[in-house]
Amino acid sequence: MSSKNYHVDRTPARSDEPIWWSLFGAGGTWFAMLTPVTVLVLGILVPLGIIDSDALSFERVHRFATSIIGALFIIATLALPMWHAMHRVHHGMHDLKFHTGAAGKVACYAIAGGVTLLAIVFIIML
Repeated sequence: MSSKNYHVDRTPARSDEPIWWSLFGAGGTWFAMLTPVTVLVLGILVPLGIIDSDALSFERVHRFATSIIGALFIIATLALPMWHAMHRVHHGMHDLKFHTGAAGKVACYAIAGGVTLLAIVFIIML
């Protein structure tokens, strides 16, 4: 057993990284779990006629999109993968030795925030 003297920083600096990592994780999970099902249903099963296209009539889709569950689903489908992607872009630039500093971080997360805001405005305008 060694007698190394370890120092524990009892007052670590605050970080905003947990916020971005949680949005990154939520976006990656959403994209991996729900986006393929959405694409399967809307992009394959309905066009092939396996699911009746009347199930996606304008009235039914509008009623879904204007319900709280539907609105949250649409907002999450648009916003969460964007947070995931922009977090990857931000850290990917760093990994590629393209250091943009705070400006790059702000730009990446501003884009994701903008898409989120547009998704919310889109739903409100329905």
